[in-house]
Amino acid sequence: MKPHPASRDVAIAAVALIVVLAIPLFHRSPAFEDFIIRLSAMALFATSLNLLVGNTGMVSFGHGMFYGLGAYAFALMMQMTDLSLPVAAVLAVSITTLASFCVGAICVRLSTDYFAFITLAFQMLFYSVVISWQSLTGGDQGLRGGIPRREIFGFELSSQLHLYQFCSVVAVLGLLALRHVSTSPLGQTLRMIRDNEDRASFLGVVLWRARLLAFTIAGAFAGLGGVLAALFVSGAYPELADWPNSGQAIFAVMLGGINSFLGPALGAAILLALNDAVTRFTEYYGLVLGIVILAFAVGFRRGVLDFLRLAWPRSSK
Repeated sequence: MKPHPASRDVAIAAVALIVVLAIPLFHRSPAFEDFIIRLSAMALFATSLNLLVGNTGMVSFGHGMFYGLGAYAFALMMQMTDLSLPVAAVLAVSITTLASFCVGAICVRLSTDYFAFITLAFQMLFYSVVISWQSLTGGDQGLRGGIPRREIFGFELSSQLHLYQFCSVVAVLGLLALRHVSTSPLGQTLRMIRDNEDRASFLGVVLWRARLLAFTIAGAFAGLGGVLAALFVSGAYPELADWPNSGQAIFAVMLGGINSFLGPALGAAILLALNDAVTRFTEYYGLVLGIVILAFAVGFRRGVLDFLRLAWPRSSK
């Protein structure tokens, strides 16, 4: 008897989490721990975007708005209130969810091209607010007051090891939740809309409602990634909400594979590793990244996991 897909996903997530948490027990590497913390935030960000791009066929150029909003909402509440870290994190994700619902209610009824650009317009508007409202956001200097009360369930997140463990757990649980959404009837409905929206509409699917739900869920998980990013940088900075950050997520999806659930997470790992490697030797990171993206587009014509999924049956014959 084959295991139920949900049980298999939970087992894979548990094994992955055990491995990640066990690594520091055998060898401590601050650089590796920093990488995993950053990857935790980026993987949630990119995978949530792929719920729109890969599952629904909606390309959002402004998804970084919700990533940045999650970071700023969390950092502001930690700096300006007496809320505990878990409560502030939940409220930050709730604010991001509400914002994504409001933005999505305007965007999802538009055609594909207009949808992409109106999301970018919303992100640019949010970025302008972040830069202009200096008394609240710190302007182009960002929120530099740090994150006080960095404790959750007895773990002091000012410790790099504890932050590494916390971010790993949140990322795995978040990805597992997104996986559940992707394999649920909602996920199947979204893929049907992507493949043939006329047929989906004929079968009784309310297109704008399903798209709005997907947009809202994607924004919520992007906000959760922003919370992890704020914990890592101990604040929030305009770069987290700027449009190039949305481009980073799109690149991660393209590199890893649109049609594979773990593709965006792999793409995020490749992107971060490439950034770390290239910046050691040259400041022209954008040029190198463009060449890599071009090589994937021309050579593989798809992301890494998508390419392997198609190539594996041929190699096994």
